[in-house]
Amino acid sequence: MATFTLALDPYSVPQCFFSPSSSPSTPSSLVHQLRFDLPGERPKSAAVSFSPSLQGARSHFPVQKGKSCSSLRTAAVRQLEGSLTNTGGLRFGVVVARFNEVVTKLLLEGALDTFRKYSVKEEDIDVVWVPGSFEIGVVAEKLGKSKKYQAILCIGAVIRGDTSHYDAVANSAASGVLSAGLNSGVPCIFGVLTCDDMDQALNRAGGKSGNKGSEAALTAIEMASLFEHHLT
Repeated sequence: MATFTLALDPYSVPQCFFSPSSSPSTPSSLVHQLRFDLPGERPKSAAVSFSPSLQGARSHFPVQKGKSCSSLRTAAVRQLEGSLTNTGGLRFGVVVARFNEVVTKLLLEGALDTFRKYSVKEEDIDVVWVPGSFEIGVVAEKLGKSKKYQAILCIGAVIRGDTSHYDAVANSAASGVLSAGLNSGVPCIFGVLTCDDMDQALNRAGGKSGNKGSEAALTAIEMASLFEHHLT
């Protein structure tokens, strides 16, 4: 049997380790001796022993063999996560930029196809077209504040040109979608491509790099479910 020694500050020990009438009176160290069975040895129980420097402390705190550290977590901890299968009653708004339409139409098709695959009804999806990616944010916020939708999917494509116009539009589109979500309290999903050239954009709109519209739709479903079923 191997013995491991761990020194801890006594004030870090939970109060339940002490008897009701006692508590650590001095900041002296507390020694835990943990015994673990090595392979081939006869199974034996493990225990945590406290040094007598703590007045009135219990001498042994039993630890069941085979228990992992995660088993010591409190049962009150909950983990919340959106579902991709429980889509009933969820409604989605989709804001699509018309600029670079050859790309954004493919992104929209990918998103709508994913919504169908995950049982989102067509009547629960509204598509709103705007001139360009710069205008997406204000419309997304308006849709979010209407409280008709559980998530807003924002689709666009910004492709770098010869001037700094690309940087201004790309940054404005990203901050606009973020602000829309924060101000409306409804998840606004960023599905705007920001690419160096048209080939990069087409590759991400159903080409060899997949369809980012489809991926954004999955994010929209999960976030809508999370808000609807856990955060309201």
